[in-house]
Amino acid sequence: MRINKSPWIHQLDQERKTTVLKNDLDTDIAIVGAGIAGVSTAFFTLKYTQERVVLLDQGKLAHGATGHNAGQVVARFERPLREIEKEFGFENTKDALQSLHSAWLLIEEMYEDAKLGIVFSHTEGNIGFSNLYQVLLALQDNEIEILSGLVHTKFFVSDNAPFLKDIPKIYQNLYKIVPQSEILKKMETEDTSFYALYSDQAACMNSALFCQEVVLYLLKKYPERFLLFENTRINKVVLTTNHALLDAEKHTINASKVILCTNGFENFEIFNKGGLEINKNFHHSVQGTVGYMSAYIEKMNKMPTVIAYHTEDTDPSKDSSTYFYLTRRPSENHEKKDNLICVGGPEIDIDDRAEYLRDYEYPDEIPAKIDQFIKKEYDSDPNHKIDYEFTWHGLMGYTPNRIRLIGTEPKNPVLLYNLGCNGIGIIPSVYGGRRISKILAGERLRPSIFDPKG
Repeated sequence: MRINKSPWIHQLDQERKTTVLKNDLDTDIAIVGAGIAGVSTAFFTLKYTQERVVLLDQGKLAHGATGHNAGQVVARFERPLREIEKEFGFENTKDALQSLHSAWLLIEEMYEDAKLGIVFSHTEGNIGFSNLYQVLLALQDNEIEILSGLVHTKFFVSDNAPFLKDIPKIYQNLYKIVPQSEILKKMETEDTSFYALYSDQAACMNSALFCQEVVLYLLKKYPERFLLFENTRINKVVLTTNHALLDAEKHTINASKVILCTNGFENFEIFNKGGLEINKNFHHSVQGTVGYMSAYIEKMNKMPTVIAYHTEDTDPSKDSSTYFYLTRRPSENHEKKDNLICVGGPEIDIDDRAEYLRDYEYPDEIPAKIDQFIKKEYDSDPNHKIDYEFTWHGLMGYTPNRIRLIGTEPKNPVLLYNLGCNGIGIIPSVYGGRRISKILAGERLRPSIFDPKG
């Protein structure tokens, strides 16, 4: 068995001192969850309001899903856009897509304000497809993206695809026919079972290190309005008509607003004394999925990349369908220049009352699956034995409709949400932080597919 060792956590300042809540306190805004969602919410709230902010985490800063991902930054939903359009309509889907893409500028804003020097590698995000069904779903999504004004998306179909003549003519302006070699080159594979490719803007980053550096900036920039407490578990949230009480074991936090920026899988209860009952089993509606990843070092002889491989048995319309993904970026080892290759794909759903422990050992069969994938798709040298320096897993929280919750609880405006990783969490988390800050500033926002429903 292997230990849960993340490359992103490995790069954090291991000597940084943590502060535990040691007394009762009053604040304007209490943010529960110190991952990228909580840190982004704190950043934009402090910048665009005058509120006092307390950021809380039951563990350490950015040590949850934020420190246990694959490092990919993409503005996508892990659900077919055509389904989202059917549920919410085209205009709302268009607004949601544009909102996600606005987070690229929000990340730049955070980098510039905090004067961050950590790596943020812009690249293309490529998704390879193997059959007609996958291609038709992707073309439907691509059509919605183009109609929504997104200009970075590209779609390629191989001139020797066995299903080329079966693609309906209504999609002929959405893709370009190219030699299969061009598709395989972008996917960096020799596997000729891939016949189509979707390409969009993407990036690679260490979101845990990003959070650490942003928090250090906030502590220095707003010493009178910002506090961080780690290893501080919230057991219960009690809502009244104008404030919230957070039970932090021996101490109580009194806040005008409380914002849940968790993965939606924590075991605490919410009591609403200021209105209609909020389901005490709130977190039961969020599905927990453990994603497994491995990483190794190779020479820096290639540029950063983000690739997803939809093999023949991948069904993008099904929640349980697994695909493999690969991220390559500088390893941030200052002694020598290397690339860090991160690969993931295997997942295991867990019962909604099962407790996920970050110290769970890493099953030996998972690296074998990942190694088999890498040898087939990326590194086909039979003489190259890959030494996996990192093997890790992370908990992803999936909301019932696979769309992030961002906004005010309809039954009590004292409670707000920026939660639900849904497999692709960095961009939605940052956008969610900015949207929450606008709500706290009193701005009237248009209804959104991200709004919590009553």
